[in-house]
Amino acid sequence: MHALERIVSFVNGILWDYVLVIGLVGIGIFLSIMLGFPQIKKFGTAAKKVFGGIFNKEENKEGSMSSFQALATSIAAQIGTGNVAGVATAIASGGPGAVFWMWMSAIFGMATIFVEATLAQKYRETDVDGQLVGGPAYYIKNGLKSKGLATFFAIALIIALGFIGNMVQSNSIADAISRAFNIPNIAIGIAIAIIAGLIFIGGMSRIAKFAEMVVPVMAVIYILGTVTVLILFRSSIIPTLKSIIVGAFNPQAVLGGAVGIGIKQAVRYGVARGLFSNEAGMGSTPNSHAVADVEHPAEQGFSAMISVFIDTILVCTATALVILVTGADKLGLAGVAVTQRGFGIAFGPIGERFLAICLTFFAFTTVIGWYYFGENNLRFLFKGKIAIRIYQVIVLIFIVLGSYQKVDLVWNVADMFNGIMVIPNLIALFLLYKESKNMLRDYDSQIAKGEKLYFNYEFEKQTNSRG
Repeated sequence: MHALERIVSFVNGILWDYVLVIGLVGIGIFLSIMLGFPQIKKFGTAAKKVFGGIFNKEENKEGSMSSFQALATSIAAQIGTGNVAGVATAIASGGPGAVFWMWMSAIFGMATIFVEATLAQKYRETDVDGQLVGGPAYYIKNGLKSKGLATFFAIALIIALGFIGNMVQSNSIADAISRAFNIPNIAIGIAIAIIAGLIFIGGMSRIAKFAEMVVPVMAVIYILGTVTVLILFRSSIIPTLKSIIVGAFNPQAVLGGAVGIGIKQAVRYGVARGLFSNEAGMGSTPNSHAVADVEHPAEQGFSAMISVFIDTILVCTATALVILVTGADKLGLAGVAVTQRGFGIAFGPIGERFLAICLTFFAFTTVIGWYYFGENNLRFLFKGKIAIRIYQVIVLIFIVLGSYQKVDLVWNVADMFNGIMVIPNLIALFLLYKESKNMLRDYDSQIAKGEKLYFNYEFEKQTNSRG
């Protein structure tokens, strides 16, 4: 067992400290340049489409999601414990300057996720149940013509997110509620499993409606809570923003030389926490963007960019500011306890309970999103509904188990599979990015000509099969 722990720890050290950070940042910069920075040029268009979708309910075809539902499902998975505990860890390890590098990771990650979403749209398929399916497994199989690599990705995602990843989220929910309300962990786990199971059995339609209803409310309530904290500590906002900028390039000027945090650590932890929170380039969120009912793939690419903006620029920044303006980062706490203490300093015991409730919703929506991503990849591996039902039962068992026990090896194995699944996705993004660039050009051409947006999916499929 100790040998296995050492192997997993060694692999994770290489993956998470070097390969993934360099690979994800590198692909983000590369794609931003190659596509002409769509995250900047098209941000207004993207924001108008997304936020207009909140108030204008879109009709979608059977077996698909509306563009906003796909976005909400994506954000449901992105906004999780990383937005609360991960941000605190980044600040503790990299100082206030880590927040700046978190922003940078999001800006470049927006280009990455644009490519992911457009490729997922282009290479999606309809399964035997008449449901749209898509994501990295499909664009690796159909774009790179590698069924083996696609199968490897699908299996890694199911293990990392569908099974072990959901144990992590369940454990976070149980810990937060247990600390705040003194309820037994196992009771919380069973309750989570029952509620989640009722959503799972409703399939894509129920998952989409849940995400569409809960995610906007969840994000708005949390951000309003943080805005209230900032109003109470308004005199600390300017010094905090200054510490973020100065700390990004000269951490010792903010923290003092004795702390020992340098610019390398600020960059490393800020970039890592930002990328692993918004999941740009990791191959998870394209599973929902693939099934959006849109007129042109570029439209969903724009929506996907906004999901990164919401996750990192809005929610992660909100968390960081609460921690920094209240001074919660200087109390020697770790992880979620830092953020929870920040709200406690501002509001007293009710503040800590507020965060526990928010964290519960964050983690639970991640359970729903990750479950769906796993189901989407299970449909890639197996045909029919029997496999789906077995998968649902296994996920629910993992949710209950995760609520009352935390085995470090299991969590580290989840990190390893999560990291492994990124590699084939990055290979596909690098080799297929020109197709996303052509889709963006096609979109711009249609808009310039005043044409009704249209993308011939059937023609693309025929072209792909001939290629």
